[in-house]
Amino acid sequence: MAISDTLINTLFDGRYRILRKLGAGGMANVYLAEDQELGRRVAIKILNDRHANDDSFIERFRREAKNAAGLSHPNIVSIYDRGEAEGTYYIAMEHLDGRTLKELIVARGPAPPHIAVDYARQILAALRFAHRNGIVHRDIKPHNVLVDAEGRVKVTDFGIARAGASQMTEVGSIIGTAQYLSPEQAKGAPVDPRSDLYSLGVVLYELLTGTVPFSGDSPVEIAMKHLSAKPEPPSERRADIPHELDLVVVRALAKEPEQRYGGAEEMDADLARIARGAHVSRQTTDAATAIISSPASMPTTITRVAAESATVPTRQAPVYAYDQPIVRRQRPLWPWLLALFLVAGALAGGWYVYDQIQAELAESKPVAVPDVEGTRRILAAPRIRAEGLEPRVTYQFSDTVQVGFVIDQQPDAGNRIDRGNIVSLFVSLGRERIRVPDVRGRSVTDAVAALTEAGLEANPVEINSEKPEDTVIAQEPRPGRKIPKGETVRINISAGPKPITVPAIEGQPFETASSILQGEGFSVARRDVNSDQPAGSVVEQAPAGNSTAPRGSTVRISVSKGPQTAPVPDVTSVDRPAAVQTIENSGFKVRVVREDTDEEAFDDVVLTQSPEGGTRAKPGTRVTVRVGRFVAPPPTTTEEEEPPPPPPPTTTTGDEPPPPTTTVPPPPPTVTTDPTLTETVPIP
Repeated sequence: MAISDTLINTLFDGRYRILRKLGAGGMANVYLAEDQELGRRVAIKILNDRHANDDSFIERFRREAKNAAGLSHPNIVSIYDRGEAEGTYYIAMEHLDGRTLKELIVARGPAPPHIAVDYARQILAALRFAHRNGIVHRDIKPHNVLVDAEGRVKVTDFGIARAGASQMTEVGSIIGTAQYLSPEQAKGAPVDPRSDLYSLGVVLYELLTGTVPFSGDSPVEIAMKHLSAKPEPPSERRADIPHELDLVVVRALAKEPEQRYGGAEEMDADLARIARGAHVSRQTTDAATAIISSPASMPTTITRVAAESATVPTRQAPVYAYDQPIVRRQRPLWPWLLALFLVAGALAGGWYVYDQIQAELAESKPVAVPDVEGTRRILAAPRIRAEGLEPRVTYQFSDTVQVGFVIDQQPDAGNRIDRGNIVSLFVSLGRERIRVPDVRGRSVTDAVAALTEAGLEANPVEINSEKPEDTVIAQEPRPGRKIPKGETVRINISAGPKPITVPAIEGQPFETASSILQGEGFSVARRDVNSDQPAGSVVEQAPAGNSTAPRGSTVRISVSKGPQTAPVPDVTSVDRPAAVQTIENSGFKVRVVREDTDEEAFDDVVLTQSPEGGTRAKPGTRVTVRVGRFVAPPPTTTEEEEPPPPPPPTTTTGDEPPPPTTTVPPPPPTVTTDPTLTETVPIP
């Protein structure tokens, strides 16, 4: 699979969202990504597709992850994860928002001496920690040093690092970058921590001058110069560089490892002296003077480089802010001292005998133990030796004293003991380092207990996840890493799936409500309840509608069994057909009773009802309504009234008989039957 910019905006290995490309090298590309599990930005180093099937490159990639993952230090880039995905290999590491030291040198030119000293000391701190853990970096160069906006330095790329001494040749080639190779690397000889100090000397040289001490037209030519050419002191290329810095750089660039610094601590001690305006150690002065005064031995097979290296113009760009001026040192006085020594030789002879006698007397007297508690070991041991005593260092963990400082001393300061006696110095290793236990997949209670038992603090953070709730789905730092005792370990706890909106289904028929909820991914639990609502309709839900709940959770709904009682509708003053229809629609039976009325407006209108409207009754109860029936009242005659006039005479022809007289009696009481009534009721 080809690794290209098509990775941007994709999810790599199911976890890392690729945001943008940070850079590319001969072996791998580096991308900025966001860890979806831990919610942080990381740098993802992905092996190029052309090397993904090369066993030697895969092994180098694996070794980088392994070596750096075991080194937890403020000046070393942290390794978070490594793995194989999408046909290639990758490393997830700490992302530092800054630039490489090489980019700074190219963009800004040489650094002020005090800035160069500060950067070199931070690199030395990283190398000292790596060397103590048995790791030799073997590729120290500005390209592998990152600097953030605050001037914090971090060393990266342990791709060719090895544990202990090793050969530099792999598959018949020299591993490393030619301009920064130590002489033993150039020869393919075994290397040790002093090889990293040589490479750091080249980096410091470039920081101070803007150029490397040895250059050439080919890597072989540069390698040969590392083997035989004498470095030009940095002050020859830049006049404002203190002489003391010349001595440090020249000693670091010694051809023979024995002439270099014995360790990162020793080189850092000299740089610390320079930072505070003091002289470097006598050993450094002697070693550097010997190297500078030794004749060069350039091989005859190397073409002489043009004199540009000796005529490089001084370039001093004002790109760094000066914290404080570095004390300028004068040119070496040893030639003058040598002349004075010859003149004063005769006088010194007389004093020599006197000094010897005084020394013999002093040797026999007890000396006071100096107070070195609270000082660095590299400073405490020389002070003990200066008094004629022998320091014996014992390392132990301490929660309060910084690494490398003396916690305690025995005998105590001020005690007088004979010269040659031992003074025990107890030096801090810092806080005890604990291997982080693996708590992934465990319950939050068990995980917190395991971390507490190991001497670490737990910081549980709830994260939405498809994994079971209250279980640990990730942790940082990762299992197996060693961190100081009492440090905090973040554990991500599954809070279940991300909540979604619960549909509002109250009033819906159960079948419809169940279908809606299941369509949204919820489970349904039904419970039948007494209710005045229609049977089968949803009367209540939990969680409530429009609230949120995790997908897959259960929504409990209450379904009506149907009403037990219902309100009787009030149909008084309503016409009979409408009243009957209203009562039947409410679930009741109807009984209609006719009642005569002499008011025509009440004809076929409900006069009264029983039960009354608004009262509650069981469905099916009979409701009796009395409906008016208009009956015209009979005419009435009073005594005072005159009888009606007689009918007019009728004229007949004689052939026709007179019309008969008909008397209409009043209607008798009757019983009526209304075909629309449910019962027949006699009218009183």
